[in-house]
Amino acid sequence: MLRNKWVILALSFIILLGAGAPVLYYKEKYGGGLVNETPDPQALNPIKTVSKPKDSYDTIVVGTDPEGVAAAVSAARNGLKTLLVDGRDREILGGLMTLGWLNTIDLNQDTEQSYIPGTKVPLLNKGIFQEFYDMLEGTSFDVTTATNAFHKLVGNEPNIDVLLQTKSMAPIVKKGTDSDLVEGISLTTEDGKAYEVKAPTVIDATQDADIAAAAGVPFTIGREDLGDKETKMAVTVVFRMKNVDADVWQKIRKYLDNDGLPGTGSDERSAWGYVDFNSKYEPVNKERVRVRGPNIGRQNDDTALLNMIQIFGIDGADPKSRTEAYELAKSELPNIIDFFKKNYPEFANVEVDIHDLAPELYVRETRHMQGMYRLTMIDVLDNRDQWDRIGFGSYTVDIQRTGPKDNGQEVMKPIKYAIPFRSIVPQQVDGLLVVGRSASYDTLPHGSARVIPTGMAEGEAAGAASKLAIDNKLTFRKLAESKELIAKLQDALNKQGMDIKPYTLKQNPPYMSHKTYPGLKMAIYFNLAAGRGEKGIDFELDKEANPQRIVNQLNAIKKIVTAKGTNYMKGNPNDALAVVKGDAKTEPLTLTQAAYSITKAVGLNVAADKAVAELQTKKLLSKETIAMIADQKKLTYGEVYMLLKDTMESFGYRF
Repeated sequence: MLRNKWVILALSFIILLGAGAPVLYYKEKYGGGLVNETPDPQALNPIKTVSKPKDSYDTIVVGTDPEGVAAAVSAARNGLKTLLVDGRDREILGGLMTLGWLNTIDLNQDTEQSYIPGTKVPLLNKGIFQEFYDMLEGTSFDVTTATNAFHKLVGNEPNIDVLLQTKSMAPIVKKGTDSDLVEGISLTTEDGKAYEVKAPTVIDATQDADIAAAAGVPFTIGREDLGDKETKMAVTVVFRMKNVDADVWQKIRKYLDNDGLPGTGSDERSAWGYVDFNSKYEPVNKERVRVRGPNIGRQNDDTALLNMIQIFGIDGADPKSRTEAYELAKSELPNIIDFFKKNYPEFANVEVDIHDLAPELYVRETRHMQGMYRLTMIDVLDNRDQWDRIGFGSYTVDIQRTGPKDNGQEVMKPIKYAIPFRSIVPQQVDGLLVVGRSASYDTLPHGSARVIPTGMAEGEAAGAASKLAIDNKLTFRKLAESKELIAKLQDALNKQGMDIKPYTLKQNPPYMSHKTYPGLKMAIYFNLAAGRGEKGIDFELDKEANPQRIVNQLNAIKKIVTAKGTNYMKGNPNDALAVVKGDAKTEPLTLTQAAYSITKAVGLNVAADKAVAELQTKKLLSKETIAMIADQKKLTYGEVYMLLKDTMESFGYRF
């Protein structure tokens, strides 16, 4: 009987193939579910728009990136009359994914749940993101498929008015004593007509939090919280490669699957590798451009989209600077294609038009909002839950290059951490929520939390929160202070399919039980440590330290605290190296030398052999920390972190 069943299924499958049915395949890279692949290019399904807005709405969502779509759909499903509006020259929804051509999703996977290969990977952020993801070919996708998915989500909601291609937008702000209040937006439509649109709730889903910035919300810029106001992560111009048919794709896959290198590979929709670009490629503009091994996303029209050009010194919030990025990319592309063709035979017949570039720039960071809560690296390291959780993060803390001599870093791979509602609620301005990569994160956790699934979770929460705020006649800031109402928000989101219940990890990562874990928190806060190994969580806490390393770390801390306007580090830690016998990079670090380095950094004038006692007298070093050191002649990384933790806690820092 069972054999007959499988025979019938097999015959049915053959008949379907003969009838021209779509071919079925598995999402290979992440073990996703069985889906239909459409081999022919899809037609773009237009989105219905309005030519002018109404005078008022329940909520206004500014920005049509994925986060804005999620916010508008969530608000509409909660019964709110919603305006979804964009000030960029956009004719379609989806922003970065559809116009920036970022056609691979960095997923927040639930790694604590087991799953059967060939079935869907459990996602941490479900709800509207899950709906969107299920409409795609896989983790990598055709951008038209993504556009149609966004259009379907929005088009199915009669409560949403879509207004695109506005010439200008600005918040309507009512000045207050304790905080200002956003009451709507003023805008100019494509035909030049001006409107004032009122709403009790406004959601800023623009990539750079443009509405919030114009309303007076405080921000840090780029890596400012790490003492560097000038640099930001590189921007990328994605470009299209033609003639990447099925035969070429199989050759690409064969090369990457057999190159013997870690971190390279391919699946039906995407390929990643060709790491020779990292070491052998010579950029045309060596000061402004680097090229990494490409992420290649296969499209349904025998083309591929390549994410590989990294451009430095660009202000993503400045239109003129964004234009400069495109000019730099155009200058670089002929050289890149020449390198492909000379080194990899599978690319011999591909074509690239230097003008066929993504309509929008892939900008990784600009503003970082100052919210009611600022997500920190310690939250991520601790895999911390939050009482007001609205979504989750788990993506690697991925800090891309900031300059031509910087190789970037992967700080660590968290298991699961919560995004608090307070991180989308601005300081100083009410009536407004900010969702997406410009929400309230420090620079380092932003490297993980900036991904699309997290932003869409925030958007969905913002839409539902608008309903709660209106029904209870409260501002967002008051809502954020109410544990009772936040519980109602979480209940509403769970009913929408979000699954944001409280959690504890099934098993803590090993570093959390290490005796120097409190010191590691300090180190991760100041960007002094990064996880190694396959899982990205080996912080080498038992590795032997050296005199040069602690001096480098003290200099890094000094840069950050000085940039924040404090003078805790009055001295020069480099002076401590004068007493080192031998090579400071290889000599074991003693407790005496470590303490002497700290005294030099904080400006204490004391001999090396008196440094430990002086730090204790000044309450910069605890006896408990000294007691836990295994060998005072050979300090470890973790033990040094504990020394530095004591010092920084004496200055008021808490980890």
